[in-house]
Amino acid sequence: MIAAAKIIEQRSHIVPGKLRITEHFFEVPRDYSKPSAGTLKLFARSARKVDKPADPSEQDDKKKQLPWMLYLQGGPGFECRSPQNSAYTSAILDRGYQLLCLDQRGTGLSTPISASTLGLRGDDPVQANYLKSFRADSIVKDCEAIRKALTADYPKEKQKWSIMGQSFGGFCCTTYLSMFPEGLREAFVFGGLPPLVKSPDQVYERLYKKVIQRNEAYYQKYPEDVERVKQIVRLLQRFGNNTVRVTSDGFLSARRFQQLGLNFGFHGGLDEVHDIVLCASNELTQFGHLTRQTVNKIEQSLPFDDHVIYSILHESIYCQGSASNWTAHRVRNLYPEFNLSSGGPVYFTGEMIYPWMFEDYAELRKLESQANLVAAVGDWPPLYDEDQLARNEVPVYAAVYMDDMYVDYDFAMETAKKIRGCKVFVTNAMYHDAVRSKMDEVFKGVFTLRDDIID
Repeated sequence: MIAAAKIIEQRSHIVPGKLRITEHFFEVPRDYSKPSAGTLKLFARSARKVDKPADPSEQDDKKKQLPWMLYLQGGPGFECRSPQNSAYTSAILDRGYQLLCLDQRGTGLSTPISASTLGLRGDDPVQANYLKSFRADSIVKDCEAIRKALTADYPKEKQKWSIMGQSFGGFCCTTYLSMFPEGLREAFVFGGLPPLVKSPDQVYERLYKKVIQRNEAYYQKYPEDVERVKQIVRLLQRFGNNTVRVTSDGFLSARRFQQLGLNFGFHGGLDEVHDIVLCASNELTQFGHLTRQTVNKIEQSLPFDDHVIYSILHESIYCQGSASNWTAHRVRNLYPEFNLSSGGPVYFTGEMIYPWMFEDYAELRKLESQANLVAAVGDWPPLYDEDQLARNEVPVYAAVYMDDMYVDYDFAMETAKKIRGCKVFVTNAMYHDAVRSKMDEVFKGVFTLRDDIID
């Protein structure tokens, strides 16, 4: 039984676009099974429309008990943008909801995790144990506690809320459906139906194949970049992994440069990588070195130092009763295409985390021991209850992208079949970030599933 979160503070502000943004701070247990283990502060922003009636005596819109829609951000380890800066906000509000954007525990203003904040917890094993409390199973308990706090004065029949998850946020939605379906009115999942596996190995075996396809598409579009990328890699390897230093005191190694393929899964990602390659190659041809501007552009495209949860806990989001043991690093050996000395085109990697990152990235370097301890954890609790999903009664509407580089299409469709009543919008015209890049089209597809009547 999850108790309601303690509301610490709520302050509202009117922002352009006729929106009332309320900033919420909550207090919840760090470990719900051991409330004495301390608390976390959670932060969220809500948004609702602001209307100024001609007659000021009319009911204040703040008192209207609109149904809630909770937005769960992708990641893990990324905070939410403020609602006024997200394209989906108006679409949600126009449908009659009020929107809550939660900074999941450890991100944004929700007791954020960094090397310095972790250092306050104790020694490395204590820090690693602390990090175990930041997966989806804990996140959805936070959500349920917040729901109870925000709807405490609602009539009982209106206390359920709707949830919407992008990418890892969709994984959280599926955990929510498994653990607390009684709190849910409906669920919308965008590129986030998770593989119901026990360990990440199968996941990465499939995802590497998709990344190879995206590399082939990249070099088909920009064949001139084959030699340009090799030229850049030769420079970065001139003195091992420490040839080029970045502004954050880490190093731009060739293997770090390869990680630009993370962008291949987004709309415009091939072009974004090409622009960086073009700039870097032009500088090498003219000056023989990379300028600060280009090095910074590469560094900013790979924000691992600023989101350490993403690096430390990424593989654990697939673990149920098993250790990851650096899955992506191990599975990579099956795909020689990514070997920098393969002789062929240099293939970029995708959404993969490697142990060497805790050498090349300055902030991650401080957390190498903790990351190795987390990678060895083998007693991860279950994230999904397939029996509960099989008898699910919550309406679920999911967008699945056939060419998704981050969430395998076949795994997603297998999961959809295991969630009773799940309706799926399938498309080969969108990539993983469609909620941001193709919001109108993907919302139309998913909400049509909810609104249409079977004929």
